[in-house]
Amino acid sequence: MDRLRQRADFLAVANGARAASAAFVVQSRHRDDDGPIRVGFTVTQKNGTATERNRIRRRLRELVKRLDVITMRPHSDYVLVGRRAALTRDFAAMLDDLRSALHRLDRQPKNLVTRPSKTRSSEVGTGSRKENASKQDSSARRKPN
Repeated sequence: MDRLRQRADFLAVANGARAASAAFVVQSRHRDDDGPIRVGFTVTQKNGTATERNRIRRRLRELVKRLDVITMRPHSDYVLVGRRAALTRDFAAMLDDLRSALHRLDRQPKNLVTRPSKTRSSEVGTGSRKENASKQDSSARRKPN
């Protein structure tokens, strides 16, 4: 089992299937190559200070170490997104949550995408929301000649 380290890999997994629990969210994506199972861990800054985020990440890594590799699909990538509840949740309960989340993901089709990809409209520019809103407002105010 390898680790995900590149941002592009994390973004690719984010478009895949997901299963939520109280302490974390599991995202998964099936790959078309013959590589090993890869796992990534992430915790956002809103979950606390750096020491708390690191503790959450350590607990998630330990969950994956204690998990049977058989429960994970081969040739897949997984990302565990930690939540604040991972600090106080019982470790055995978290392990059961991970097993059930992986089971739910396993029941979903391999090519399922749960969210549509973000596409930009050709009319709206790539600037800020304020700039885009002002562009739309000015085009709406123009009078035909």
